[in-house]
Parts: sequence; C-alpha cells; structure tokens
Amino acid sequence: MSTATVRPFEVTHRGVLAIAIPMTLAYLSTPLVGLVDTGVIGQLGDAALIGGIALGAVIFDIVFTTMNFLRSGTTGLTAQAHGAQDRTEVDASFFRALIVAVAIGFAVLALKDVILEVALSLIGGSEAVQAATRTYYGIRVLATPFALINYVILGWLIGLNRAGLALVLQTVLNGVNIGLSLYLVLGLDYGVAGVGWASFAAEAVTAAVGFFIAFGLIERMRMPHRGVILDRGALIRMIAVNRDIMIRSFALLFAFAFFTSQSAAHGDVVLAANQVLMTLFFVGSFFLDGMATAAEQLAGRSVGARYRPAFDRSLKLTVGWGFAIGFAASLVFWIAGPAIIDAMTTNEAVRETARLYLPFAALTPLVGTLAFQMDGVFIGATWSADMRNMMLLSLALYVAIWWMLTPLLGVSGLWIALLVFLGARGLSLLWRTRARAAMAFPGGG
Repeated sequence: MSTATVRPFEVTHRGVLAIAIPMTLAYLSTPLVGLVDTGVIGQLGDAALIGGIALGAVIFDIVFTTMNFLRSGTTGLTAQAHGAQDRTEVDASFFRALIVAVAIGFAVLALKDVILEVALSLIGGSEAVQAATRTYYGIRVLATPFALINYVILGWLIGLNRAGLALVLQTVLNGVNIGLSLYLVLGLDYGVAGVGWASFAAEAVTAAVGFFIAFGLIERMRMPHRGVILDRGALIRMIAVNRDIMIRSFALLFAFAFFTSQSAAHGDVVLAANQVLMTLFFVGSFFLDGMATAAEQLAGRSVGARYRPAFDRSLKLTVGWGFAIGFAASLVFWIAGPAIIDAMTTNEAVRETARLYLPFAALTPLVGTLAFQMDGVFIGATWSADMRNMMLLSLALYVAIWWMLTPLLGVSGLWIALLVFLGARGLSLLWRTRARAAMAFPGGG
C-alpha cells in the first residue's frame, strides 16, 4: 500500500467523548417514547389498549431491528470514505443507502397485511388486544419508508462525525412523537390511533429535517452522478455488508427470544423476574451503545485513511471507556438492584426471584462491554463477515452451555449461558481483530 494513500489523524479522549456523549443522549431518549405511549394509553383505563400498543411495538421492534443495517452499514461505509477524504464516495454512500431504504420501505408497505397476520398468529392476544394492535399497526406502518430513511440519514451523519446533528435528529424524532402522543390521545381523545399518528408524524417530520441537514452538507456542485451511485462494485459491497449485519441482527434477536422462552419454561414467576432483570441489561446497553458508536466512526475512518496508529488508538480508548461505563453500570445495578426491582414490581414472589438472580443480571453490562465495542469496530471497518461468523459461533456456544448447565443449575444455568454468549462475542471478535487489521493495514499503515 502506497504511503501516499495514508491520511494521518489524531484520536483523543475528547474526540471519542464528542461522539459518544451525544449518541448516548440520543439512545437514552428513545425509551421515553415507549414510556409516554404506554402512559397516555394507560390513562384511558383500558388494559386491552395497553396490550395492543405492546404487541404493535413488538412487531415494529422486530421489523426495525432487522433493518438496522441501514443505519450501521451506512455509518461504516461513510466513515471509510470520510477517512479516505473521498467526498464523492461519501455522498454516493448516502444516495445508495437511500435507494435501498426507500425500496425496502415500500416493500414492507406492500406486505404490511401479511406481516401483521403472521405476527398476530405467532404472538396471540385476546380479540380486544388484537383489534387495538390492528388500529395502531395500520397507521404506524405507513411511516416505514420515513423510518428507514431516517436510519440512513442518522448513519450517514455518524459516519461523517456529526454526532451533534445526529442528536438533533433523534431529539426531533422523539420530541415530536412524545408531544403529539400527549396531544392526540389526552387532548383530542384519539386513543390508540393517536399514538399511531404521532409515530407517523414524528418519522415524517424527522425525515424532512434530516433531508434539510443532509443536503446542506452535500456539495451541490460535486454531486455524484448516477453512474457513481449505481456502480456495480459499490452496490455489491454495500449489499454484502448489509446482509451480514442483518444475519447478525437476526441471531441477536434469536438469542434474547430464546432467553425469554426458556424463562417462560420455568414458570410465570421466573419469566416475570427475568424480564425485570433484563431491563437492567437493556438500560446498560443504552450507555454502551454511545461508546460503540464512537468505535464505529473512528475505526471506519482509520480504515479509510489507511492509518493503523489511529485504529489502534481508537480501539484502546473506546474499549477502555467502554469498560469504565460497563463497570459503573454493573456496580450501580449491584447496589441499587433491589430497590429497582421493588420499583418495577409489587409481586413479592417476583421480587424474591429477581433478587436471587440479580448478581447475574448485574454482571451483564461489564461482561457485554467488549461485545458492544468490538461490534462497533467491525461495523465501522465493514468486517461484517467476521462479525456474522463470530455471532453465530457465540450463539452455538450459548445454546450448548444452556443445554449442559440448565439440567444441573436450573435458571442459573440459563443466566450463565447468556453471560458466556456475551463474553464469547467480544473475545472472538477481539481475536479476529489482529488478522483483519493486518490485512487492512499492510506494512503497519
């Protein structure tokens, strides 16, 4: 690799935090939407309506988690073009991903009835709950193209190291959603439909704001022409990266669904207790996701710049900060866990069971730190095949540990299997980093 292609840049603690802090705030604001939606519907006093929102949210969580590659894949490809100082490719990455997002968005709309019926047949629920779900889903699904476009814009901004603008977008999205939910449900008495329309409006408004921001950053006089955007090699690469990330996302969804199903096999009390405890892990993940996003941008930029010292430095700093966050989260959960459990449920049997397995749940942020950070590195560097393979390997290990330990240790065996899964993901990716970095930076960058 010619030294002329190397574009050195400095990676500092301040630079890492400048990405991580805004993105952490953005991720933390997302759960507020669900809380407000549930809260405003709860004011109507009909349990079926709350259940309808909950079932609808599950459907959209599955759809949008599956399509998250539009965000992460765009970040990696954009960050690499940014590191290579190839402005044409930066903008082309945006338009390529946009085409895919729009195509998938309208495909979901075309299949929306099929998706709903399949989901309801699998999830179940009473007639009243399913009726509420149909109303909510039928409105919110119309926003799918806007939602996927927002994924692309968000990923593109992160790849450009514009975390502040990414935070603005998330603030608009969640702010409009919360404000309209309160107004349409409590003010205009629209019920479940009001929550659906609030989500639709929020996605549409955010897409409009996002386009305004994006086209303000794109150099109009140097816009990539159609041949560059539709370049066959670039499209194949984007599709391959997105495919691998989607498989990885499916595997992750399966891992958590498997944990839930196996918890249910031990009875309602264990299921409820484990769901309460998993909330701790998901809260911790919001903090870790911000630092993982910093790893995405900096690793991708380093690969694009062909500069190994920046890659090594970004790996060291993001993993170091990640472990500090993971340790702090685990410590908080360990100390405050009993009080959090009591605040989340009034059922004494569930409280007692949750306290029994709290030590396992408290360890999840710390044990999972390396997995979050290495995911960020591999997404940014677009080493997606390795990330997919290590995820599948870790998943197989997870099931094997569960199969061996659960007959001996019961629910504790399930928790140990989950911790092994989290740890194996991080360690296996760290193991692959040396070989991948040697290929990406021949001669040391």
